Amino acid sequence: MATFHKYKKKNHNKDFWEYRIYYQDPITRKMREKSKKGFASKAEAKLAAEEAERLIREGFELTEESLKSYLETWLVEFKKGSIAKNTYELHEQNIKKHIVPYFKNVFLKDVKPVMYQKFINHLADQGYSKRTVEIIHGTLYSAYEKAIVLGKITKNPCTGVTIKGKQKPKEAIKFIESEHIANFLREAYKYDYIYWIFYKVLIETGLRKGEAAALQWSDVNLKERTINVNKSLDFKEASKNPNQMFGDTKTYNSKRIITISQSLTNDLRFHQNYQNQNKIALNDVYKFDFNLVLCRNDGNYMPKSSLFNSFAKILDRCGLPSLPIHSLRHTHAVLQLEAGADMKYLQERLGHGSIQITSDVYSHISKKIENDNMNKFEEHMRNVLE
Repeated sequence: MATFHKYKKKNHNKDFWEYRIYYQDPITRKMREKSKKGFASKAEAKLAAEEAERLIREGFELTEESLKSYLETWLVEFKKGSIAKNTYELHEQNIKKHIVPYFKNVFLKDVKPVMYQKFINHLADQGYSKRTVEIIHGTLYSAYEKAIVLGKITKNPCTGVTIKGKQKPKEAIKFIESEHIANFLREAYKYDYIYWIFYKVLIETGLRKGEAAALQWSDVNLKERTINVNKSLDFKEASKNPNQMFGDTKTYNSKRIITISQSLTNDLRFHQNYQNQNKIALNDVYKFDFNLVLCRNDGNYMPKSSLFNSFAKILDRCGLPSLPIHSLRHTHAVLQLEAGADMKYLQERLGHGSIQITSDVYSHISKKIENDNMNKFEEHMRNVLE
């Protein structure tokens, strides 16, 4: 039920109208009031009141909730525990560092498309890359989509925005050329067996370092020659609370079962026997509960710093340039492409969300292999036609 009141604004001669709506809260059963001022005529106020009453009947809350308050609730109630920890932390950072400082105490319902476009432009003006702006936009867009589902708003103000920002030049992927891999693994073995087996697994499987570090023997089927990738090691959490070191994989699609070569299967069988000897020798000192495949000699997890240091030293011994450990994942992908694997197979093996991601990352490698094959074909044809 709506009532209407005429009033005058200070320093204005003309009349303005206000509507007030009284309705029963469906949960508390208490009477609530919704009002709005500033209408030029009673007819205009009446139309607005009818629309407000319609929204109330359809279950929309029409509360004066701040964007900041809503985002805090959205994070805890709808995101925590339902997404990967690093994704949660990214949303949290976007909200605290970018969204709340800009919008301050703006109400959730008062963010409009023009206001939101100015926010996106502001981020671009700060010098952030287009990709960074897209990630921040993703947080707010997702939050507003949920607000629609919850009946807090009717439209998403983030829809249709033009994303601006500097387009970072695409960096060439870094990997170890196939002719250097054997020497790299020889030097790794000389450096320390436990690092050799770790890097051998990365090269032969394309796992991320966190996925490899989290592998347990229950994830490995040596008879079927498969590895079940279902978690990742949270190096930061492991250093504080080893009992909570396992986290989710990077994305939902990262969970996968991959086949491994007979050569790697044989290596893992040897490695299992090697670990069993350590278990007997160390007895109670050994970390039996972790059941890790790739670990230190006492069964404890491999610290990130130890991996970084060992990898850098092994590369130096090989005379290879400085590379990130992630380059071994790229090395595996290049080896697969050189062996004739197609993009769909590679996508599934690497756990990418779509084939487009795989194609974007490895397109120029695929093109190089194609050109090399064509050069070989042309050379062969010259010999045939002579």
